[in-house]
Amino acid sequence: MTATTPHSRGRSAGHTDTGAAILTRGLTKHYASHGTVVHAVDGLDLKIEQGELVAFLGPNGAGKTTTLRMLTTLIAPTAGTATVAGFDVVTEQRQVRRSIGYVGQGNGAGHQQLGRDELVSQGRAYGLSRRRARERADELIADLDLTAVARRKVSTLSGGQRRRLDIAMGLVHLPRLLFLDEPSTGLDPQNRANLQGLVERLHRETGSTIVLTTHYLEEADALAERIVVIDRGRVIADDTASRLKGGLGDRVVLGFADDEAAGRAASRVARTGQDATIEQAGKAGGIHHHPGRAVRENLAGVHGGGGGGESGGGADLRRHHDHGND
Repeated sequence: MTATTPHSRGRSAGHTDTGAAILTRGLTKHYASHGTVVHAVDGLDLKIEQGELVAFLGPNGAGKTTTLRMLTTLIAPTAGTATVAGFDVVTEQRQVRRSIGYVGQGNGAGHQQLGRDELVSQGRAYGLSRRRARERADELIADLDLTAVARRKVSTLSGGQRRRLDIAMGLVHLPRLLFLDEPSTGLDPQNRANLQGLVERLHRETGSTIVLTTHYLEEADALAERIVVIDRGRVIADDTASRLKGGLGDRVVLGFADDEAAGRAASRVARTGQDATIEQAGKAGGIHHHPGRAVRENLAGVHGGGGGGESGGGADLRRHHDHGND
């Protein structure tokens, strides 16, 4: 891939450089639906620095796509403010659009068009000269492994090939920010893995700010430096993947040879005063605790044979992370 650092474009007189790629304050979007008000996004406060790779993670209907549509000027907020690349999404929409690339959930290319022609047309729409648009199309075809499909109609491409073409269209004008709305939806596991590698490479080699939405926990974990968890239009968590997972706790399930051993294990954990919830069902016990390691060490002296040995070999321990989305 050609390593090209996105460059600044013309500034308007009202441009304010906050230093952040994205800054929102109380960003809100309400819809009227069948006589009721739907709070799609509810007072979102967010700051994303330049060069970050951020994932918006949440279930369907959480407000992820609505947030992206406001940040990309596709819909106007009900209340609050947002700046993207230093430009206001309401009063400076033209400047915002010139600064960003946006890949929506649907395929953006015309089905009867040739892949390369679509890239050239997209470049021309962004103001590139005919010669530069053709050069840029050829660069992206090489960079995103689209050579084999450049002269084919879009309708004949596979799902993975279409998705790469969509991303190429979003990059044709060298945007400073790239928005990807659920980019891997509908792709098979191999194409999902290929797409993840492509996004990582784009971020590493161009230094662009990338914001993607997903409801796949493993995708956010694999790709993003920072995960913003959104539910019911609000941010409920915002941190690195490792820190978020570290705070989820463990579910430790142990099996014992008899009820007496299971009872001793439950009593031992209860005496520690640690933050653990114990569920005992006959010879099995379930413990939800953070951190799980302390519980396992504490139970090292309880085994399935009922004796007083210090070996924990009689217990069958399986560790499960309560991720919620699994």
